[in-house]
Amino acid sequence: MKIKYPVLLVLSLIITSCSGTIATTKKEYKITPAVALKSDWNLNTTEWFLEKDTLRGIGGPMHWGVIESKKKLPENYEIAFNVNMTKESLFEIMLNIDKEQYIRTYLYQIDQNIVIGRGVYKKGTDEYEKRGGPTLFKKPMKLENNKWYSVKIKVLHKHLFFSVDNETVLECSLEKSLLSQQGKLGFLTNGEAKIKDLTIKNIP
Repeated sequence: MKIKYPVLLVLSLIITSCSGTIATTKKEYKITPAVALKSDWNLNTTEWFLEKDTLRGIGGPMHWGVIESKKKLPENYEIAFNVNMTKESLFEIMLNIDKEQYIRTYLYQIDQNIVIGRGVYKKGTDEYEKRGGPTLFKKPMKLENNKWYSVKIKVLHKHLFFSVDNETVLECSLEKSLLSQQGKLGFLTNGEAKIKDLTIKNIP
């Protein structure tokens, strides 16, 4: 009988450490040089890599550079980071990736908008019809290359809030907009983008 309690304690620690979400109620997630990128993310190391404290992504108009987390986002979460689009026009945060479906939240320099849309990304193909998707909500914002922007995303009780520089804000209901309600996180670029100060928090 005395052995049961230590065994239960060890099992509870194993379950906690093997959590299926990228951030837990007790610990937020950060990308740092001390973290092995491959252990937490699916990526092509020629497209996404760490340079000191900065995550750098390289893609092109015909082949988007994509990185995807290995673990799911929590049901309610907050993501914050700074991004610089150093080349080309598109930087996208892929939310709640479920198989090939996801929520598109992105900065689009050509149209000078931030956007929420319904996305699809089929791995292993660069066919135009098998990536991207329709725009659902957009708001004008002046966007430039070689400039840092502060991005914050919050999903709480199936409601999405997406803001850039705490000024331009979009929001929507995941249910009403028929958007994916749970899944992984990803980033996408059609040129070159740099990300720093990334934190992912679980909202209890």
